[in-house]
Amino acid sequence: MLNERVMKILEKIGRDAVEKRNFELVDVEFVKEAGHWYLRYYIDKEGGITIDDCQSVSEDVSRQLDIVDPIPYSYILEVSSPGIERPLKNDRDFLKAVDSMVEIKTYEPFENKKIFCGILKDYSNGIVTIEDKKIYKIPKVSIASAKMKFEWSGE
Repeated sequence: MLNERVMKILEKIGRDAVEKRNFELVDVEFVKEAGHWYLRYYIDKEGGITIDDCQSVSEDVSRQLDIVDPIPYSYILEVSSPGIERPLKNDRDFLKAVDSMVEIKTYEPFENKKIFCGILKDYSNGIVTIEDKKIYKIPKVSIASAKMKFEWSGE
């Protein structure tokens, strides 16, 4: 795993690459899977990201990573869309997700639950209001992870 300083460098490299294209940096992760390290940048834009967008950002990020070289071991660089179940990270993400189905996991049990799946009813003043059989008001600081939740209609 990488320390916080290196992760901030990786985020800045990604943010610089996407902002000059008027894209959004949704998330950066560095994970080990099946014995290989992966550096993943998730990007988005209004109307959706294309393969060409991903390639362009990947080339820019790769050039900067070669210059700065912040990661001490080999890894695979991936740039992609966050997908249909995109993470909710910042205030803007939560506001955009109001009236949508979301999944929220808390650090500690909140009213005897740690996983909430339902409609995001409101987000204001750092409080997430979600309807999961009943209404819950969860402080954002208590949330370990949150993401959009795809509902399959089966039709």
